Amino acid sequence: MNDAEFREAVARRAGLPPTEAATIIGATLTTLAERISGGRARDLAKQLPDEVRGYLHREEEFAEPLDLVEFLHEVRTRAGVGDDQQSAMYARAVLATVRDAVSAEEFKSLVSELPEDVRQLLQPVGRLRA
Repeated sequence: MNDAEFREAVARRAGLPPTEAATIIGATLTTLAERISGGRARDLAKQLPDEVRGYLHREEEFAEPLDLVEFLHEVRTRAGVGDDQQSAMYARAVLATVRDAVSAEEFKSLVSELPEDVRQLLQPVGRLRA
């Protein structure tokens, strides 16, 4: 998957124009990178398009613990969206596209590092349990 295909897939899933999708991609992947180990972030970045790899850059090796509410707040703040339900929808669009862009093994490794409540973002769209 190249940069344009990644952005268009996120835009389609999120119901946004591709130019706006770039903002939610950055917000979600930056937040995600803070919640996984540096090694996992680097491994994930290797399988993603060049344009989004930089969002996964980490100096630290250890993940910052963060629950679902805090994760959505960070995405919402970075993307400048209205509420947690909207930020959840956008984060799901990005994570579903990541799932399509990387190997099944890499995605499984990513999921293993996420807190259980954040894993809800990998489920089909619906109301989240906060």
